[in-house]
Amino acid sequence: MARLTVNGRAVEFKLDPATPLLWALRDVANLTGTKYGCGEGDCGACMVLVEGQALRSCLVTLADAEGRAVITIEGLSADRSHPVQQALVAEQAIQCGFCTPGIAIAAAALLARNADPTPADIAAAVPNLCRCGVYPRLVRAIQRAGRVARQVETISAAPAPGIAPEDAARAVPAMRP
Repeated sequence: MARLTVNGRAVEFKLDPATPLLWALRDVANLTGTKYGCGEGDCGACMVLVEGQALRSCLVTLADAEGRAVITIEGLSADRSHPVQQALVAEQAIQCGFCTPGIAIAAAALLARNADPTPADIAAAVPNLCRCGVYPRLVRAIQRAGRVARQVETISAAPAPGIAPEDAARAVPAMRP
C-alpha cells in the first residue's frame, strides 16, 4: 500500500509497490492526462512532477513515490492558467496533443528553477519526443511562458474549460452519469 499526495490530495494506492506510478495514476486515480507512450522512459509522454522534479512516471514505482508529492497535468492548473499552458496555446505549439501534457510538465519544472531559459536550456530540460515536430514553436512557447512567469508579458490565449462535467453529460448523451 503506497501513500502519497497527488495534486494536493492524500491518496492511498492498494497496489503492488512495484507498480509503475503511471498505471496507478491512469488506471486507479483516473488521471488520464498522464499518457502512456513508450513505457521505456524515452518519450516523456508520462512526465509528472515528483517533489517539483519532472520524472517519467513509467519508470517511477509506487514504492519510489511513497510519501512524496506528485503533480499531474490535471494538477498543474485546473483552469489552464499556468503560463506554460497559456503559451503553448498562444504559440500554436500543440498539434495532436498526445505529448503535450508531458511537455507542459517538463517545461513547468524548468521554469520553476529558471524563468529565463535559453534554447539550449530548454533542449536539455524538455527531452520529450513529439511526432508532430513542433519543436521550434515549443521553444518559443516555453520562452514566452518564462516571460509571463517573470511578469514581463501577459497572455490571455486559453480560456478556462467553461463547462462543468455535469453540464457536459447533459450536452452529450453518451456521457450521462
